[in-house]
Order: sequence, then C-alpha cells, then structure tokens
Amino acid sequence: MQGSPPETTTLEARRPVDSAEDTRTGTSEVNADGLLFALPRLELDRTLVDRTGLERYLPHRGTMLQLDGVLWQDEGKTRAVGVKRVRDDEFWVAGHFPGRPMLPGVLMVETAAQLAAYLFNIRQPEPQLAAFLRIESCVFRKSVSPGDTLLILCQEVKIGRRRFTSDVQGVVDGQPTFEARASGIALGPFRGTVTAQP
Repeated sequence: MQGSPPETTTLEARRPVDSAEDTRTGTSEVNADGLLFALPRLELDRTLVDRTGLERYLPHRGTMLQLDGVLWQDEGKTRAVGVKRVRDDEFWVAGHFPGRPMLPGVLMVETAAQLAAYLFNIRQPEPQLAAFLRIESCVFRKSVSPGDTLLILCQEVKIGRRRFTSDVQGVVDGQPTFEARASGIALGPFRGTVTAQP
C-alpha cells in the first residue's frame, strides 16, 4: 500500500532494540565503483515508503522533509537507499545560486540524516525524535542541480538503545556527490501527527 511501510517494517514486525549497549559495530568500506555498497536493482518510479509513510517515523514536515522516499532496504534493516528528486521550485533555488542553482551541501547531508533516522526508528517500539550529535569526514564530490535524482545510501555502523552511527553517501547518475558519517541520539518518543501528502 502506497504511503505505508512494507509489512516487514510495521511496528509489530520490527525487532526492538532493548539494550543500552551497542548491538552492532562495524566499518564501511567503499566498493570499486566508489559507492558505499553495491546498489541493488532499483525502480526509481516505485517507492517502498513514500513521504506520507516517512512521516510515521520522522518529525520533519513541509520543506524540511527533504527525503522523498525509501526505494530499498535490506532484510536486516541496516542498509537503505532513499531518494530526493531535486525540483526547480525548491526554496533555495533562486538564491543558491542565481543562474546556476546547486543543492546546498547542508541539505544533502540533512537528507541523508533523515534516512539514517528512519533506519534507526523502524526498529524502535515507537518512533523516536532523533537529533544529530556529529557529522564527520564529510566530503562533497559533485554538485547536484534541479532535475537530478539524488540517491542516498545509508549503512548503519553502530546502533544502541539511544544512539546510532551511520555512513551515508549521495549518488547522482552512478557518481558519488558527497559522503559522511552521521551520529545521532534519540531524545524521546516522537508523537507527531501524520499530514496528508501534497
């Protein structure tokens, strides 16, 4: 059903994280294509979770919900591919920069942070308000412009009851646009309302 997460990510089906200790640690290694992990076969016009579904797990609304959807997630819910379709009517286009609009790097990272928070939340007994503590080793490699489809790759590196760390990467046309490591913390349950998708 469009707008809702698939059966494997319903609140009842998720594996809760109930330990104060990290349940997984690891390191990510970029593959030969320069990607965080090999992209699965994706249908860009089909989302696993759309914006309305994301609102079950993320507090962002309106223009601050940068992530348009989740295209894929692995069975263990430790890796995911999200999508942002960069439009020419977004709020930053006129001023960043006139005549040559480029998606601000901070918004690329924000989009990835939202995907990391989604991955963390789909395994919680109830969605948590996640705040980011640290963005590390952030490198921008290619500009992103209106008309581009920005894929976001996210791979969890460490997860605990309240804290999580993920490696994230942006990709346009098979080329990395940025990469970073993002760490966040749960501040408590998120009890927002779901608004209608525009």
